[in-house]
Amino acid sequence: MEESVSIVIPVFEEEESLPHLYKAIKAVTEKLKRKCEIVFVDDGSKDGTFRILESIQKKDPSVVVVSFRRNFGQTAAMAAGFEYASGDIIVTMDADLQNDPDDIPKLLEKIKDCDVVSGWRKNRQDKFLSRRLPSMMANGLISKVTGVALHDYGCTLKAYRKEVIKNVRLYGEMHRFIPAIASWVGATITEVETTHHARKFGKSKYGISRTIRVILDLITVKFLQSFSTRPIHAFGPGGLAMGAIGFFIALYLSFEKLFMGKAIGGRPLLILAVLLIILGVQLVIMGLLGEMLARIYHESQGKPIYTVKKVLGR
Repeated sequence: MEESVSIVIPVFEEEESLPHLYKAIKAVTEKLKRKCEIVFVDDGSKDGTFRILESIQKKDPSVVVVSFRRNFGQTAAMAAGFEYASGDIIVTMDADLQNDPDDIPKLLEKIKDCDVVSGWRKNRQDKFLSRRLPSMMANGLISKVTGVALHDYGCTLKAYRKEVIKNVRLYGEMHRFIPAIASWVGATITEVETTHHARKFGKSKYGISRTIRVILDLITVKFLQSFSTRPIHAFGPGGLAMGAIGFFIALYLSFEKLFMGKAIGGRPLLILAVLLIILGVQLVIMGLLGEMLARIYHESQGKPIYTVKKVLGR
């Protein structure tokens, strides 16, 4: 029996595109010959988005509509969509008609051999300077830092196996890093070229300012990826290095004071030595506090520090 599919779509003020999007998705799902559902998550839209979604759902019981009380952002909408999706495979896509529903079968075919399939908008139909260039730079940086090489982290059109995505917890604006986060639990990831259309209705909700947020989120992802269960390894080496440098500078100054009779009270080097020692101690203490928090986080929830793919026998 073919695996069931849930198509999760975050929506924010896309009343013009929704009827066209729904019609295009239904044309695809009817050809799949497998159980499919469409999960729309209305992220606090102020226009007629919810009214249109409500009318669609009344006519089609395979449609699920989740409506937020206010705008919480795309990451929260994704998380809600994953929570309410019931399919074995979860496909995500944008509601602005720039992703093409005709690419869904391509993703479903590819996911037979892996856990995550990421779309690649190779011929992206957006402005170069304001959208494509920053995206190319961000994709290169994210791939380098996370070790998960993808051409297009920003493409929402992706497919996930339920058992992988249900273990991913999303906060802040982490939706673009889902493939990297999934890789932590051992998910296999591949990429497939997808069609990208120019926006026909409305305006983009994203601007160049999101680059700063991407960088800040990337720092968080890198820390969680490398040091979430051993934060002392993140802060400790720097603290020990600073403390050691400060100690040897102080030792040198003490030698000059005691054996050479030089005045050291007004020397900037003394201030530097004290500063380095204090910073070193503080970084080590931060690492120890991080260790305590990591243990509280894992032990209070009974959350293991590993994931099991399969168990054979006992």
